[in-house]
Amino acid sequence: MKHRTIRGTIRYTSKKPERLDQERGREFFSLTRQFDGCMVLQAHCEIDDEPNVIRDVVLAMQPDASPIDCSVRLTVGDKYEGSGWMRFAKGYVECESHNQRDGRIRQQVEIDAPVRWLQAHPIVGDAQLLRMYDLTQGPGKTFFPNLFLTSPDHRGATGPLLFKTGFGLRYVGEEAITVAAGHFQARHFQLVDTAGNLPEEHPPYDLWCTADDDYLFLKGGVAGYMQTHYELVDYQIIERGLS
Repeated sequence: MKHRTIRGTIRYTSKKPERLDQERGREFFSLTRQFDGCMVLQAHCEIDDEPNVIRDVVLAMQPDASPIDCSVRLTVGDKYEGSGWMRFAKGYVECESHNQRDGRIRQQVEIDAPVRWLQAHPIVGDAQLLRMYDLTQGPGKTFFPNLFLTSPDHRGATGPLLFKTGFGLRYVGEEAITVAAGHFQARHFQLVDTAGNLPEEHPPYDLWCTADDDYLFLKGGVAGYMQTHYELVDYQIIERGLS
């Protein structure tokens, strides 16, 4: 039996003129592809901007990145905010959670088709969702309905709860880029068409992932009021097997 793990660090910085390139957070992650093809993403995320956010996520996915189950724990403003567990079954999605605003919550949402993606808000996961786009159609745009978030807040600082949404992915094309972690051949995507699907429209978001089957997050930038930048600063690949 064999499994393969990518471990790494993503640095969060600001692009606001008064804070240009200042560090505003960080993310430590691992992404393990198991022998059966299942992928397990683990991420510890820290946002320093007030109120500061600490988020710990464990998300299990099918080989196409569709969700199997997920757990999330949130600290906001140095205080416990909430924790929850989600499971994606045939015909429904369920969530058991607790948060400071609403107390104990149980959700069950009926679905007509398998859910393609759960956005639990780690940045490394933003690149995994790009697996939804069919690269054989070349550069273009596809809208994906019936997706879920663990929080509709752009920082993922509420809940966790199941929130149904949809958005578009625009594939720009391949290009060579350099980030702190090295030089890569990358695929460039944009997150689009969020208006009407979130309480507040998400600002324009450009992101780049490796041009291979890892879909490893390399860099991304959010415009608008956020003006944030995310960049892979280090990573390692670990292959393990038992004979």
